[in-house]
Amino acid sequence: MLAPAATMKDRIAMYNGNALKIGLFGVNCSGSRTATKVPERWSASWPDCLALARLGDTAGLDFMLPIARWKGYGGETDFHGRSLETITWAVGLLAATKRMTIFGTVHAPLFHPLIAAKEFVTADHISEGRVGVNIVVGWNEGEFEMFGVKQREHDLRYDYAQEWIDVVMQAWTRDGTFDYEGQFLQLKSARAYPKPFGDTRPLLMNAGASGAGQAFALRNCDAFFVATGGTRTSLAGSAAMVKETKAAARAIGRDIEIFTVGQVICRSTQKEAEEYYRYVNIENADWEAIDGMLKNRNITPRTIPAEEYDAKRRYFASNAVGGYPFVGTPDHIAEELEIISRAGVRGIGLSFVNFLNEVPYFCDEVLPRLVRQGVRTKQ
Repeated sequence: MLAPAATMKDRIAMYNGNALKIGLFGVNCSGSRTATKVPERWSASWPDCLALARLGDTAGLDFMLPIARWKGYGGETDFHGRSLETITWAVGLLAATKRMTIFGTVHAPLFHPLIAAKEFVTADHISEGRVGVNIVVGWNEGEFEMFGVKQREHDLRYDYAQEWIDVVMQAWTRDGTFDYEGQFLQLKSARAYPKPFGDTRPLLMNAGASGAGQAFALRNCDAFFVATGGTRTSLAGSAAMVKETKAAARAIGRDIEIFTVGQVICRSTQKEAEEYYRYVNIENADWEAIDGMLKNRNITPRTIPAEEYDAKRRYFASNAVGGYPFVGTPDHIAEELEIISRAGVRGIGLSFVNFLNEVPYFCDEVLPRLVRQGVRTKQ
């Protein structure tokens, strides 16, 4: 196991010298990030998640980042209809690995901050400093209705999240007891022991795309997970977002690392990769599930013109419900990953149609190329 983390720098670096951190995204949800009907689509079963974590840990991948999902989107596959709760999932995987950082994704309005603080400290001690916290405020009204929780107005969600993280940070750092009197949270004589492992704290990540969400991330987090329209469709968009976000962080006296997301379809020839991409993402798309995702965002043929609606459906299918498609040979994919690394992206969460079938080839062929390009260190 790892030695105790001495500084946050060790945690942010994920205990290695890789300039570009590569992780696996959405492994805990059925279908992962590809709303497809192909039979080999990802199951998200616990045995598959465990096997993948051990594979990635041995291969030198840096992290795993789950999606907090409570119900599926319907369609023939009920996309995301089966999911493993992210904090307990992370604890199980951390106990079975030695190197990787593994995040839990937590809906702040659904988890009391003292409970969440304790859960993550427990995971932190189990893993000796390898847990991360991905904070989300929630957008899916149907999921919140399951819990009988009313969604706040958009910007107020981040006002609540600020109080939530303030309480978590006090639980992680304050000795003795403390009171907290906020607009949303009131605590009396709160206490929390033990503190996080190694006298530091878990990594904090957020992916808010709005102005309020970005401001929250810049104030509080170590990593900002970006997946805007620009980053989903072009490498230049990723570079522009890095420059803009880092400048905004420096303006308030902070530094923040930028992470992004993508789908990988890697084959020995470009033709084979592109044909499989079309077969999975377009020809066998679960269009009803994609309609369900759009409906949750109040995007339907009744709310926008038919031509615009069709464009959005195809966008979600072709971009793996919100991720830049890395499609091609190992040389091609390594070249594109090098581009985003040189642009300042610190990490990327990758999804695959079937992780266990495809990650070994990616690790065997793409990772060594990235080592030769100078953006990864030799395992």
